[in-house]
Amino acid sequence: MLSRVGETLYWVARYVERAENVARLINVNNMLMLDLPKGVCTGWEPLIDIIGARQAYEDKHADYTEQKALRYLLVGSDNGSSILNSIIYARESARTIRDVMPRDVWEEINSLYYYVKDNQKEGLAKRGRFAYLKKIIESAHQIFGALDATINHDHGFTFIRFGSLIERADMTSRILDIRSETLITSDEAKPYENIQWISLLRSLSAYQMYRQEMSVRVQRADVLEFVMHSEVFPRSILFCLIELKTLISPLPNSTEIINLIDAVVKQLKAEDVRALKNGHLHNYMDQIQIELAGIHNALAQTYFLKPPE
Repeated sequence: MLSRVGETLYWVARYVERAENVARLINVNNMLMLDLPKGVCTGWEPLIDIIGARQAYEDKHADYTEQKALRYLLVGSDNGSSILNSIIYARESARTIRDVMPRDVWEEINSLYYYVKDNQKEGLAKRGRFAYLKKIIESAHQIFGALDATINHDHGFTFIRFGSLIERADMTSRILDIRSETLITSDEAKPYENIQWISLLRSLSAYQMYRQEMSVRVQRADVLEFVMHSEVFPRSILFCLIELKTLISPLPNSTEIINLIDAVVKQLKAEDVRALKNGHLHNYMDQIQIELAGIHNALAQTYFLKPPE
């Protein structure tokens, strides 16, 4: 397989996964604001932090009102991680490899692009927002489902899965970092602490599986344990890392990447994540994100086209 094709498949998967994650975040934040009384919810600012765009946002916006933050997250042309831009990048990437991309997948990506672009008003309005975001999430699932069912499970599929999983692990670490850091712990908000941790789980579509696996009420230590250490939940950081190793092991020249993954897995398993408080949790999640970036860089250096000197 050409390096260019492998890299393009990798990024198509990352962009679609990113769009789905941002759509789910907006949806859950919307529901959280309905569940919490006025003055208790943190608003839309944490979502800008989760995608790592605070500085870029504040360069052009003076506040974090719902309409400004929503437009930036949904269709902001100046936001590389907005849902619309993520889908545009996925579509343009997929267009360059139409000869290896199954037609059903290309058509689904193309349809999603036009839906997101042509129905922006629905997403920005309270009445149509839930249906708009639900359609984006379902379309992302259809794209990955069609890829799994219709593309050859060769090296190209390996790069698709690798891109999806590394994006997923990165987003999980960001949600865990920012959501736990912005958790409102005042006496006034104490009765709603449980709702805030449930919101974190729902941001990862993890609430039902958490109750099934942990069999306990939702509380901080158990949520951290489940989201970081579960070996069976597909959005946990440990699960993603184990899958990344399984995917990359059969490929030639993968020793360095395997060693990097093994080091992170060993560190993650050894950490008592249940005891991590906000400051330590923030630093630890930063380190996880650095390690994930290192895995991405090693993959690019080994298998993708080298940039010109």
